[in-house]
Amino acid sequence: MNKKVYVLAIAAFVVGTVELILGGILDLIATDLHLSLAKAGYLISIFSLVYALSAPILLNLTARFERKKVYMCTLFVFLISNLISAFSSSFYMLMAGRALGAATGSLIFVLSLTLAARIVEPQYKGRAVGIITMGGSASLILGVPLGIFVGNLAGWREVFMLIAILTAVVMVAIWIAMDRVQPIPAVSLKKQLTALWNPKMLAIHATTLLVLAGHLTLYAYFTPFLQETLGASATMVTFIYMMFGIAAVAGGGIGGMLSDRLHPAKAIIIVLIPFIVSMAVIPFSVGLPLIAFLLLLSIWSALSWTVTPVQNSLIIKTSPETAETLISTNSGIAHAGIALGTYIGGMVIDHSSILNTGWVGSVLILLGLVTAIYAISVKEKTVQAVA
Repeated sequence: MNKKVYVLAIAAFVVGTVELILGGILDLIATDLHLSLAKAGYLISIFSLVYALSAPILLNLTARFERKKVYMCTLFVFLISNLISAFSSSFYMLMAGRALGAATGSLIFVLSLTLAARIVEPQYKGRAVGIITMGGSASLILGVPLGIFVGNLAGWREVFMLIAILTAVVMVAIWIAMDRVQPIPAVSLKKQLTALWNPKMLAIHATTLLVLAGHLTLYAYFTPFLQETLGASATMVTFIYMMFGIAAVAGGGIGGMLSDRLHPAKAIIIVLIPFIVSMAVIPFSVGLPLIAFLLLLSIWSALSWTVTPVQNSLIIKTSPETAETLISTNSGIAHAGIALGTYIGGMVIDHSSILNTGWVGSVLILLGLVTAIYAISVKEKTVQAVA
């Protein structure tokens, strides 16, 4: 398989760190800017909403330009967004930095996915998508724990400074390692819209929305969850995030392999059933021995990151001609799900207990399983009409 896929995964790692780090330092930001935890959570929501809206729009606006140049320009603006976040003096300035980071990060991640699928042999497409996903999930092992450590040691602003430095390193790596990549021939707007409104594709997108919303109902508030249920110290939280990240990387790889060896439609069902169970039992498992509880969290993490490569592989198989547009749309919908889940989780915390976020999230994922089953039931001839 083409080794340049791993270079693209590095960019996904940095974007993943920016996206996921906030859950680990949310309490620090809330304290420093005198915010409630629920209001600080809006920083996660705004990132996800802007990401959701920006991904398909920016992809279409840049579709006719050489891809490496687009990559480099986007990384530069992404770097600036993190500097804005680092020097923010108010909630709204930080929100602006996060919004700019979301817009540029969405394009970086989608380009990583689509280019990875283009530069490998057909039999490795699922694995290539899985590697990009692993790059994003690797941020849970290195980026997020390092960010939490730096945040607790020096402050949350220094976390964004560190990310800006990492972005500069990635720009150098992309410039050296990647060749020029010409844009693919334009697909008519009519064909893109037809693909988007295909019943099977709508069901795939609905599954993504519901599953991500369910996951983030708990994950967006994972640090306060650990502190409240386990009395976890900053060191313990960092360790758990590292463990969570290792499982997430494994999940991304497993998702890619399942997509290549099975049909992605079968793979998504295999993944979602245990995902629902793991989410539902987490709130009732805090009294278990620590090792057993951490094992359950690892299973939950692995399953959560298995979903993305399976869904993207299903999109590529369903409509390869419009895959770039559809993946960007699905990525945007995933982040709409993240925003929805963060909002629902905040509502649950405000009106009941943080313990209830787990089973509420599992209900949303169960609804995602229903839409996934519907997607499988749609006739294959409908899909062929789109492609």
